[in-house]
Amino acid sequence: MSDEERPAAPRGSYAKGVARRQEILDRAIEVFARRGSDRTSLRAIAEEVGVTHAALRHYFGSLEELLVAVYRESERRGDDHPVDPDTTPTELLRGWTESNREVQGLVQLYSTLVASALEEGHPAARQFATERFARIRADLAARVRHNQQTGRIRPDVDADAVAALVIAASDGLQTQWLLDATAPQGAALALLDQLLSEPTA
Repeated sequence: MSDEERPAAPRGSYAKGVARRQEILDRAIEVFARRGSDRTSLRAIAEEVGVTHAALRHYFGSLEELLVAVYRESERRGDDHPVDPDTTPTELLRGWTESNREVQGLVQLYSTLVASALEEGHPAARQFATERFARIRADLAARVRHNQQTGRIRPDVDADAVAALVIAASDGLQTQWLLDATAPQGAALALLDQLLSEPTA
């Protein structure tokens, strides 16, 4: 039977499939927020999420693809809350730091994905990390330029370099916090804020 002769899939079936995938993703986010990636198998996650291993493979293909989908969805939900354009990158970092304390498992998941992206044989993680870093650098650089125009960030620093530095600070402090909850995140962010602020006369 040719493609033209093949009957089209019912719209209802497609919509149900999309809804089912989202339902699984919602449950997976809850699981990972609580327990992190924890080097487990797709089969074990399927059991905890409450679906069959075959269903999880059908919708996500591999453990790595599931991890990427979970983090992207959790990040998309955060994007639903717009941020004031006058907010500086360090103020953003403080907000991220506070919200991350509530979802330590997702912070661990992100760190796992970035670490996997540096290894061979992890195309989904590499694409995720590369695209995310590029997007956030561009967004932060645009924010820095706006902050420079309004006098909230000193004008003699390169916006792209500041954006890269802020991401490095965010990821580095996040990793330190995962290993040691007493790491001085607040003091480090205050120092970064001081370095980027307009120098006083």
